[in-house]
Amino acid sequence: MRKHILGIDHVVIATRDLDAARDSFARMGFTLTPRGIHTLGSENHCVMLGGDYLELLAVPRTHPATQYYADFLAAGDGLAAIVAKTDSARGAYTEWLWSGLAPSDVMAFSRPVAAAGGTRDAAFRITQLPTDRSPGGRVFCCEHLTPELVWRREWQTHANGATGLAAVAIVAADVGEVARCYERIFDTRAERIPEGLLVPTGGTPIAVATERALAKRFPGLWITGRAYPAYAALFLRVPDRGRAEAVLRQGGFDPQRMPDGSVALGADQAHGVALLFG
Repeated sequence: MRKHILGIDHVVIATRDLDAARDSFARMGFTLTPRGIHTLGSENHCVMLGGDYLELLAVPRTHPATQYYADFLAAGDGLAAIVAKTDSARGAYTEWLWSGLAPSDVMAFSRPVAAAGGTRDAAFRITQLPTDRSPGGRVFCCEHLTPELVWRREWQTHANGATGLAAVAIVAADVGEVARCYERIFDTRAERIPEGLLVPTGGTPIAVATERALAKRFPGLWITGRAYPAYAALFLRVPDRGRAEAVLRQGGFDPQRMPDGSVALGADQAHGVALLFG
């Protein structure tokens, strides 16, 4: 396990239409933060959970640091990035560099946030890995310099009951090869699960599975339309699956009950990512 990589901080769902994505996730029963405009030109709304979150991201103005998302969106909305939690972007950069992973130089950016007493800047430092080191999408580390501006109680209560990320799934043809890349990123050893391999991260794990294995566990659910490997599904903790299902139906969605009892929305209903509430 790496010293400065502490699990998953958040995931990025890239979208061509941020207003539409915001409205969809609000109808799913999520509370969303006000629109943020980064100094890099990207814009977002976030779904703040317990110790992690979902970021809906659009790139109306590209920057070298966000060009990946513009390219990703050529194939439509979807789960584009897994963001590692770190207490030191510089420390994470050093660990990755010494492991031969070729991280980008540490970069700082911010976005204004309304707070008591006026507007303040939520500030971050990141270091990103080349996409050939993280099959399926992009991995980077994010250090929050002002966490009190991001994790706020009024944004952490959701009508559907979601409290946190339970797992992220990658669909792959070669499960072992993809899992090895993530073992190297997090300096951990994957564990065998019925669907494939589970990579510990120090927090939320990453499951790597074949399309066939996921289809067997989640019959009839549309997982992804992207070429493999692909970041495909998010598992969300909810204390009451019935409540989550009711809220989704009230929002105009068609959730499915899976054999394991979880409540699922296919990627066709959730901007390119399958969502499983359980």
